[in-house]
Amino acid sequence: MKLVRIIFFMVVCVVTLLLIPGNSVFASGQEMPVLRLGDANDAVYTLQRELEKRGFYQSAVDGKFGSYTKAAVVEFQQVTGIEDDGIVGLGTWQALRNFAGTAEASRGNFNGKLGQKIVNFAQGFLGVPYAWGGAAPGGFDCSGFVYYVYSQYGISLPRVADEQYNFGRRVSLNDIQPGDLVFYSTYTPGPSHVGIYVGNGQFIHASSGAGEVTVTAMSKPYYQTRFLGAFRIAR
Repeated sequence: MKLVRIIFFMVVCVVTLLLIPGNSVFASGQEMPVLRLGDANDAVYTLQRELEKRGFYQSAVDGKFGSYTKAAVVEFQQVTGIEDDGIVGLGTWQALRNFAGTAEASRGNFNGKLGQKIVNFAQGFLGVPYAWGGAAPGGFDCSGFVYYVYSQYGISLPRVADEQYNFGRRVSLNDIQPGDLVFYSTYTPGPSHVGIYVGNGQFIHASSGAGEVTVTAMSKPYYQTRFLGAFRIAR
């Protein structure tokens, strides 16, 4: 029992030192492991804390390398100009140690850059047929299209529109940016249709009316009167 108490005390001391403001795992010169989606350990916890301090991670710091952690890693890699594969190796750890940008600036750079990448990727599917229940390039329904596009950037969304609704952070139309999700109440009350804002008052979506993936103006009366809100997922 005495040995157990000693070990417990040592663990508490190490964790406490890491959590003291201004301290960092980097200060000890400790070699950090390669991390990737699916990992769950203390190193992931440290990674999340370091990303959070730099403004790239706003989800739970839980030591689990899930889709939000991967999205934050990809964001950081894109901002710092290293390979954006979502895998945390020596280069990413070094970039974290040396990163001098502010949290606010990092979020601003990321929102514009990743959001536009999502839009550009989504526009590559213009004309793909609408298919009820479809979530692959052979055919999409509205939520399947959003689900598929975001999944290519390491972001895991619920599969259907009413579950995707409220998944991110609500933004006003004055603050809407490319890559944000826009929701509508169409064939049934509540959020039953979703698309991706592309800019200039337009959104891209898999439309059953058009029979394909298309770009539509949000000012179109049908959609304007059914608009429910916009949400930011890529942050």
